[in-house]
Amino acid sequence: MLCLMFLLSCPQASCVQYRLVIREVSTLQILQLYTCLDQIQHVEWSADSMFILCAMYKRGIVQVWSLEQPDWHCKIDEGSAGLVSSCWSPDGRHILNTTEFHLRITLWSLSAKSVSYIKYPKACQKGIAFTGDGRHMALAERRDCKDYISIFVCNDWRLLRHFETDTQDLTGIDWAPNGCVLAVWDTCLEYKVLLYSLDGRLLSSYSAYEWSLGIKSVAWSPSSQFLAVGSYDEKVRILNHVTWKPIKELAHPATISNPKTVVYQEVDKCQSVEPSQLTFPPPRGTPSSLFTVHSKYELVEVPVTLRTIKPDTDRANPELGIGMLAFSPDNRYLATKNDNMPCCVWIWDIQKMRLSVVLEQTSPVRSFHWDPVQPRLAICTGNSKVYLWSPTGCVSVQVPVEGTFNVLSLAWHPLGEDSLLLMSKDHLCICYLETEEDP
Repeated sequence: MLCLMFLLSCPQASCVQYRLVIREVSTLQILQLYTCLDQIQHVEWSADSMFILCAMYKRGIVQVWSLEQPDWHCKIDEGSAGLVSSCWSPDGRHILNTTEFHLRITLWSLSAKSVSYIKYPKACQKGIAFTGDGRHMALAERRDCKDYISIFVCNDWRLLRHFETDTQDLTGIDWAPNGCVLAVWDTCLEYKVLLYSLDGRLLSSYSAYEWSLGIKSVAWSPSSQFLAVGSYDEKVRILNHVTWKPIKELAHPATISNPKTVVYQEVDKCQSVEPSQLTFPPPRGTPSSLFTVHSKYELVEVPVTLRTIKPDTDRANPELGIGMLAFSPDNRYLATKNDNMPCCVWIWDIQKMRLSVVLEQTSPVRSFHWDPVQPRLAICTGNSKVYLWSPTGCVSVQVPVEGTFNVLSLAWHPLGEDSLLLMSKDHLCICYLETEEDP
């Protein structure tokens, strides 16, 4: 198993089994090599990039390493309580460990060398949320068969507010980027979104329909002006920050007929290679070594019918509805994925509130992420290619490595420095994007 994470400045961390490797991003030169007590399941940098934690859930242990002081290390053992998740607080000096069965959250302080406990954390999709400035933390709790929210001040961890939520089975919470509004959404069996202020006041409640599967995904816009709610009915509803009512419903039809919508389809093409042109032996297990498969995008005239799958509604978590949502950093575009059209990425123009582009891939989309600085979307589908879209067009790029490298996930450099980290099952690769400089 391979885990990795970018640092905000230069180094990059990766781990394989029980080894943690710190590398220079530009050269991939190894800066530090650490050996942990067991196989690492989670790795995370502190916000100030001075420490990195490695969580070993099977043994209930967290080890912390210092980049500036390689000889310094810390070991946190939860003992018989076990461990299911671990994360940093925004100040980079406290670690929050959630014990097995969500019995409590243990708050470890590296600076004060103290420990405190928070009871009744709720086992849900997203139960902990920090504001963007790192001043407050919201925690979902479950007490006496009711849902509650506790808001803490992170500098001294005092309780600021504690209130009950009008939910049957709270599924997730998320702060707006400006830290003023907390979004709370209910189980998929009950369509309900609740908006709370920092002092615990209920600002608004929204429900689109009843007696059907409800909310599947939620995303704030970077400006905090919009809240996008993806549902099992294959629609995204955009709520505005003034009335908290929907200003637009974005449907995902199987047939695209609007002439203003640009549809790109990926087309595979085989390129023959003569045996005398092979500069290295073909990788083992390759079905054919005498040709390589390249792809490109072709414009398709509308109307066009997209490929769909028939979901099995009798099973839990059916492949249906809006499973992925992401706003571009400039608040201009929204990318979505409708799970029963797994090969398509939908890009919406938020200023015009209409569908702008549809990308139809040959394989199901596994992940997509926006460049944190500019409106540029990276997509991977589990093959050896990376797909990039921007308002100027889109391109399919073959990963230039020997052998087989299937991209399972990807991440942009946090500062958007034209570098993209790709991860397969056992390997990682950093791609550097060349930009044309003005003469």
